[in-house]
Amino acid sequence: MTHVQTNAEEAVREMLKSMGQLLHMDGQKNGIVTIEGEDFMDDGSVIHLKVCIYSEKGEATFDFSGTSLEVYGNWNAPEAITPAAVIYCIRSLVNLDIPLKQGGLAPVKILIPKGSFLSPSDKAVVVGGNACSQGCMNNLTFGDKTFGYYETIGGGSGVGLPWDGTSGVQCHMTNTRMTGPEIFEQRYPVILHEFVIRARTGGAGLQRGGDGLVRQTEF
Repeated sequence: MTHVQTNAEEAVREMLKSMGQLLHMDGQKNGIVTIEGEDFMDDGSVIHLKVCIYSEKGEATFDFSGTSLEVYGNWNAPEAITPAAVIYCIRSLVNLDIPLKQGGLAPVKILIPKGSFLSPSDKAVVVGGNACSQGCMNNLTFGDKTFGYYETIGGGSGVGLPWDGTSGVQCHMTNTRMTGPEIFEQRYPVILHEFVIRARTGGAGLQRGGDGLVRQTEF
């Protein structure tokens, strides 16, 4: 396991070095590349992020200072959510066939302001993290004393400008795949009668939301 962690760390360091060198051509000096941006929640609360890439070392800092304070509503995020989102983004930039491991965060420092809605107090309400994707319970489990089965069922992802949502997917950080129908029926006492896109359920508009799924199973 140590070798796997080390391999993930080295892969991320090389990616950060390459990205830093690529972006350094835009005129930033001292081998440090700074990228800064912000986004807004529906109530106007700000998520602010400043990323500093240290090209020579292959390291980076993700600084969320300037993010709004926790809110009365129920979409404050537990602090563990932010590192999970960061390593998800970093892994998507590594063009190598490696597993997603904690070593990928070794070259990265994450700064989250206390009291913000990314690091709320114990009294803050935290829920609704996937409100922009399928809004339903999407876990299925069954079994007896001899076996157990568990799966997560995909849905539709939300839209943005200028793209439509994607149908029948696990959105973003879920990172799971469903068991193939043939294996599902071969290994478990079930018949899968239907597994299709649930057409026209994503909603109409300038951009269309992703459609959900129908998965009909007989035990």
